[in-house]
Amino acid sequence: MDLTQLRALLVQQSEKMGLSLSDSQVDKLIAYLQLLVKWNKAYNLTAVKKPAEMLSRHLLDSLSLLPYVKGPRIIDVGSGPGLPGIPLAICRPDLEVTTLDSNGKKTRFQNQAKIELGLSNLTVINGRAEQCQDEPFDEVISRAFASMADMLKWTQQLCRQDGVFLAMKGLYPNEELTQLPAGFVLKSGHTLNVPGTQGARHLMILGRE
Repeated sequence: MDLTQLRALLVQQSEKMGLSLSDSQVDKLIAYLQLLVKWNKAYNLTAVKKPAEMLSRHLLDSLSLLPYVKGPRIIDVGSGPGLPGIPLAICRPDLEVTTLDSNGKKTRFQNQAKIELGLSNLTVINGRAEQCQDEPFDEVISRAFASMADMLKWTQQLCRQDGVFLAMKGLYPNEELTQLPAGFVLKSGHTLNVPGTQGARHLMILGRE
C-alpha cells in the first residue's frame, strides 16, 4: 500500500469514527507512521510490521480517544513509540502532552518524531511512572500499560486530586474493575469504535472517590 492509499485510508476511516482531520494533521500522522515504519526495522518498536495494520491498530486506536480527552495537561504513561500521545499531540495542538516510557530506544524515537514533526506541545520523558515527580496532570492515559490496579498504584502521584485516569482496554474489564484500590472508582466506561481492527476496544475513565 503506497502513501497515497494510506492517506486515503486514514481520511476514510477517521471520518467513519466521526473525526474531522485537517490536511496538515493527516500529513503529520502519515509522516509519523512513515517514521515508525522506518525506525521499527532497526529498533523493533512495535510487533506490528505492515503500515496499513499500524494505521488501524496504532493511529486510529489512538485517535479513538479524542472525544474523551479534555486536558489541558495530559501524560501518556508506558507510551512505547508515542502511542497514543503523539497522535493526540498532532490532532490537539491546544493540549500540553507529556509521554513517559522507561525504554530508551522508544523515547529516542519519540524525540526524533517530535523534532521532525515540529511538535512544540510534546514533552518526552525517559523514566518509570512510579519515579516520575512531575507537577500533577489533568489526565493520565494508559494504553496496554498494566492492570488498572497497577496503573493507579504507579501513577496516582501524576494525577491531580480532581483529575482522571483514562485506561484503554480490549474486552470490558469486569474482573479488573472489582480490584480497584480503595479510594478509586469508575467514573464512566465507553466502547471505542476503531475501524479495521479485530476485537473489542473499551475506555475506562477512573477517578478518586
